[in-house]
Amino acid sequence: MWRPPRRLPCPLRRAAATGPGRRLLLSTPIFYANGPPHIGHLYSALLADALLRHRRLRAAGPARLCTGTDEHGLKIQQAAAAAGTSPAALCERVSGLFRQALTQAGVAYTDFTRTSEPRHQRAVRHFWGALRDGGVLYKGSYEGWYCTPEESFLPESQLAERTDAQGRPCKVSVETGHEVHWTKEENYMFRLSAFRDPLRNWLRDNPRAIFPNPFYQRVLRWLDEDLPDLSVSRERSRLQWGIPVPSDPTQTIYVWVDALVNYLSVVGYPESHGTWWPAVHHVVGKDILKFHALYWPALLLAAGLDPPERILVHSHWTVRGQKMSKSLGNVVDPTVCVGQYGVDGFRYFLLRQGVPERDCDYYDEKVVKLVNSELADALGGLLNRSTAPSINPSNTYPRFSEPCFPKVPDSREAEGTGRASAEDYKLVAAVASLPAQVDGYFEGFQIYKALECIAQCVRQTNGFFQRHRPWKLDRRDAAEQLWLDTILHVTLECLRVYGTLLQPVVPHTADKLLSRLAVGPAERGLSGLTFLARYHGKPCPFEGRQLGPDTGILFHRLDKSETMRKRKQEA
Repeated sequence: MWRPPRRLPCPLRRAAATGPGRRLLLSTPIFYANGPPHIGHLYSALLADALLRHRRLRAAGPARLCTGTDEHGLKIQQAAAAAGTSPAALCERVSGLFRQALTQAGVAYTDFTRTSEPRHQRAVRHFWGALRDGGVLYKGSYEGWYCTPEESFLPESQLAERTDAQGRPCKVSVETGHEVHWTKEENYMFRLSAFRDPLRNWLRDNPRAIFPNPFYQRVLRWLDEDLPDLSVSRERSRLQWGIPVPSDPTQTIYVWVDALVNYLSVVGYPESHGTWWPAVHHVVGKDILKFHALYWPALLLAAGLDPPERILVHSHWTVRGQKMSKSLGNVVDPTVCVGQYGVDGFRYFLLRQGVPERDCDYYDEKVVKLVNSELADALGGLLNRSTAPSINPSNTYPRFSEPCFPKVPDSREAEGTGRASAEDYKLVAAVASLPAQVDGYFEGFQIYKALECIAQCVRQTNGFFQRHRPWKLDRRDAAEQLWLDTILHVTLECLRVYGTLLQPVVPHTADKLLSRLAVGPAERGLSGLTFLARYHGKPCPFEGRQLGPDTGILFHRLDKSETMRKRKQEA
């Protein structure tokens, strides 16, 4: 019996693994083109987009973000027939909807792959040839429970007994509730069972390959269970809408093999992929973890390629505690949400509330409450108050007074010197450490925690401003004017840090904030971000600078009643 080597194959030509200047490809799943996008699709894309933007701000090296649509398979063939159109026409329309939704939400993708494109189909045929030449394919009779919505065969352990709409007994997927049907075919099979040890070795040598850790542990458990060989083709008589198996026109390449190869075709496989591969981070939902963390690495190893560097996994969104479904009529349209809450408002909500390790719940009132509290009131209110003509009539970045706010060796021991209080020193310490914290959370795929830290610091800064009541200070007194300027300087320095750190999440709002503070395009990166230089006895390039034009309210409050009225109209 054929067996692969127990150790991984020698690495092929690899992209730079570490250090400045290394390349990185970020990817979303390519979205199935049998229906319009929902917020789960957008969440995947926003996670990848925020990671891309954060990396670019760090000037960490060339980076790309690929997304697209998966346009083959039985679901699309059936959906097109039900709609009285051709699969090609359906895919053209739905692919356009995904492009529109992603663009509207500010997703800065660099590549959009459609699996119906010739360049992709050529890559799939070559990949199939590599599998065939490696001896990992064989033709055999296969039978089992097939789930058309998931485009996969499911074992008995993943099925449950239910009754269908007519009251007849049927079997469904435990995870999704989709009905399955017994199917028997002659297909090409992939020797997945022979890759148990190579996959274990890969995961043992790369403990952060699948993240967060609960999903890594789940994949390890799967490797301890039965690992049957994988059907990688369908009979052409059943599935015409797909790529034919090279040299066997009676078979169509399995849609998941076809779809997974998009991560290679986008970087020029089979000729030029080595420039980027395997420096790739896949962002995927937990429902497709097995395809990305078991099947895909095994297929890559069989084809003589390294597995991706990391697989970043997130959970799902429910709506008022229920799974989104067409039958319940609770599928949330991201286009409607962006229209209601604004691009940055909805981006902020999904990335602030979304926790990769567990499912998150959506409802309109939660969006309104969070966005009003943290963007409109806390952040926007702070900017408006600290730049108002009544408190900053010169419209400048005021000067910092060291005697008013002298440096202390340890902020934890500061009892308050000059005019500053112990709480003020805690604020300075918190904001000084914030960029490193945020960077760590982005690297750890915990964007929600980064935003939590920023929101906490914004609250502290509001407390600082409120505590010292600069509007009560007498400008005619020179000492009071120095303290007033120092309060404003510290506040604007905090806002500059927040605006810089928020760019990957709320790019338009951050740009508006930084422009108001007269922070130029070359001063918005993370690699050279400083905070309160004058406190440390160094010159501050912003001190005395004229502020940018007043563009009005940073982020307009959302009206709960108006939002609900619009939602009812949509319904």
